[in-house]
Amino acid sequence: MSQGTLYIKPTGRGLLTKSLAKYLDLDINVVDVSENVETYKKEFPLGLIPGFKGPEGFQLTEVMAIVYYFIELKGDEKIAAVLAGANLEEKAQVMRSLSFINTELIMPFATYAYMQLGETSYNKKISDEKKQYAENSLTLINKRLQEYTYLATEEVTVADLLLASFYSFISILVVGDDFRAKFPAVARWYKTVSNHPILKGVFDTSKFLKKSVVYQPPKKESKKADKPKAAEKPKAAEKPKAEEPPAEPKKPKHPLEALGKSTFSLDDWKRKYSNEDTRPVALPWFWEHYNPEEYSLWKVDFKYNDELTLTFMSNNQVGGFFNRLSGSVKYMFGCLVVYGENNNNGITGAVMLRGQDFAPAFDVAPDWESYSYTKLDASKDQDKEFINNMWAWDKPVVVDGQEKEIVDGKVLK
Repeated sequence: MSQGTLYIKPTGRGLLTKSLAKYLDLDINVVDVSENVETYKKEFPLGLIPGFKGPEGFQLTEVMAIVYYFIELKGDEKIAAVLAGANLEEKAQVMRSLSFINTELIMPFATYAYMQLGETSYNKKISDEKKQYAENSLTLINKRLQEYTYLATEEVTVADLLLASFYSFISILVVGDDFRAKFPAVARWYKTVSNHPILKGVFDTSKFLKKSVVYQPPKKESKKADKPKAAEKPKAAEKPKAEEPPAEPKKPKHPLEALGKSTFSLDDWKRKYSNEDTRPVALPWFWEHYNPEEYSLWKVDFKYNDELTLTFMSNNQVGGFFNRLSGSVKYMFGCLVVYGENNNNGITGAVMLRGQDFAPAFDVAPDWESYSYTKLDASKDQDKEFINNMWAWDKPVVVDGQEKEIVDGKVLK
């Protein structure tokens, strides 16, 4: 009897889960949804890939959750001890490494890679920032591997396998020898881990790029050569010229760009928030300078809290959403927080954006419809206090009359 269906794209995360299922000899059907994402979303509204559907409608997303589920599904204690850790300390180290790789490396690098490949709108500043962020994370990993054989324990764990899958995928798609040379310890480690039975033969290293891909702006069409003029014919009586339609104004690169420059400096506010104490200094400054005619404030809630499990995974959900908002971040600021506890948590927050409509700012993210948006009125004490609390993170969230502690969150800036 089939143990379920795994839905993937042929990416690092997808191919790892597929290979793990094969290695564990699980009876799992694998479906590539690359060409049929909309159908996939009928089963998984968030569109998060990979996804797994088990017996009796059981569903999972997030690579870490699926990996752990497969290991437990196998039911082999020896395999589980090696891949996921043999004791509490090892299990915690494996989980920590997985979370770090997924959140601090894969997510920012994905934004950078999509821009280089022309899959998303190119923004040099954001591209450079995301690349630097990912390189900083790889530098920490490289330092670890200068002193230890593997990432979490003395054997290859799922943390090593996830990083190796990611390393393989970006080496085939985006980065070349110039990038890999910056992390020699990672390169040495990769030679060992890529030969592990779970990954051996999955990625073709002969396809690793020699040079990194660099974004190339679309070429402008060259003007066609002028045709030679024919001999002039005798001029007939000139007809009155029809009025030419006025030239269409250039479309702004982003819909919110058309609103023009605001008197409120968003960059000044972001610096103030980052560098000053939130309650005593930053928030008073904000309310003194905020212009409600130029910006609006919104309560943002995740629609599918019942699907959330571990709080750190909920925070990864927020991080991914914010990464996908990179095309609009110059017009936005806000915080989304995770409240509650494992297997009973939710996501909410407050976001300020340019203009009075939330859609132009949020619809750059493919999963923006997974959230609800409620306009806030800062002249109302209750709304203003909610904004203060969301940006200060120092008071519980009130949900259905109950106080829920904030356990994590992300800042969109």
